Amino acid sequence: MYKLILIRHGQSEWNLSNQFTGWTDVDLTPQGIEEAKQAGRILRDSDLDIRYTYTSYLKRAIKTLNYVLEEMDRLWLPVYKTWRLNEKHYGALQGQNKKEAVSVYGEEQVNKWRRSYDVEPEPLADDDPRHPKFDIRYQDIKFKAARPATESLMDATKRIIPLWNVNIVESLRQYKQVLVVAHGNSIRGIIKFMKNMSNEDIVKLNIPTGVPYLMELDNEMQVISDHYMGLSEEELKAKQEGVANQTKA
Repeated sequence: MYKLILIRHGQSEWNLSNQFTGWTDVDLTPQGIEEAKQAGRILRDSDLDIRYTYTSYLKRAIKTLNYVLEEMDRLWLPVYKTWRLNEKHYGALQGQNKKEAVSVYGEEQVNKWRRSYDVEPEPLADDDPRHPKFDIRYQDIKFKAARPATESLMDATKRIIPLWNVNIVESLRQYKQVLVVAHGNSIRGIIKFMKNMSNEDIVKLNIPTGVPYLMELDNEMQVISDHYMGLSEEELKAKQEGVANQTKA
């Protein structure tokens, strides 16, 4: 049996201020640091034996992984960093407060941008300094998809699937247990792909920050079982509702 552990980064500064973050490289809050450490303690006290890790190019995920590994006393583990695990790019919405966006565009439209599978926010202008083409992290990557001006969840999932098929599957076969620390929408994309979820069902999937999610896989890399670790049902429900209600008055 193979085991894939997914963790959304701890609370970020823009999670706290309720802003669309996307590829903006914001840091963790003190609460986010504690969430990451708690995730590490949960994994440390489990019977897991993680041997390989993945994360994105964004510091909130990288730092979360570091805190997790420190609590596990496994800072020595190899880390594969990739733009393919970045959060969904929110285009021109990046930096906007989510509730203020609702007052401008309406709740239905904002929720389509946030939760739907195939609706993209308005893109960044080509000369916007926030455009990834101006970021040194992405300048040497050959794929145009590495420098999006906006993305839907479908777009983000499409860039993740090659990483899964080529890299993560190979790591699982070699190391048996792999940890991925990423973002709400990149994790939603992985789960949708792995569990073959419908476009309608993915709208209802809310990923809490800093909570390990364990997938057990068979020899064909099909999901046998999956569950969150370390929280009661009530605690998990409260965290998921907090994510779902970010646009509510």
